[in-house]
Amino acid sequence: QVQLVESGGGLVQPGGSLRLSCASSRTIFASYAMGWYRQTPGKQREWVATITTSGRPIYPDSLKGRFTISRDNAKNTVYLQMNSLKPEDTAVYYCKMTLASNREMWGQGTQVTVSS
Repeated sequence: QVQLVESGGGLVQPGGSLRLSCASSRTIFASYAMGWYRQTPGKQREWVATITTSGRPIYPDSLKGRFTISRDNAKNTVYLQMNSLKPEDTAVYYCKMTLASNREMWGQGTQVTVSS
């Protein structure tokens, strides 16, 4: 019954910015850690960011400083602010909700293309 819907993707020039959103229909949204991942055809899904239930953000070293994850529990939404975008950031970005150690929910993804 859980639904995660990503939005905000699109075409942007190198150096530009985008803000992705992931809206959840789950009532107890605040009880779950959320994350963003991305995937390019032919590559494995890559971790982009995580935000805990307490609002603590975690990033891989490669993206730290350019991307910012945040959440608004009142709106049941998690965001990913992406700045200084590079062509290598081009991918389908997915939102993930961790329901339990052996259960997770994924959105359908939103395409981000960084190109001149």
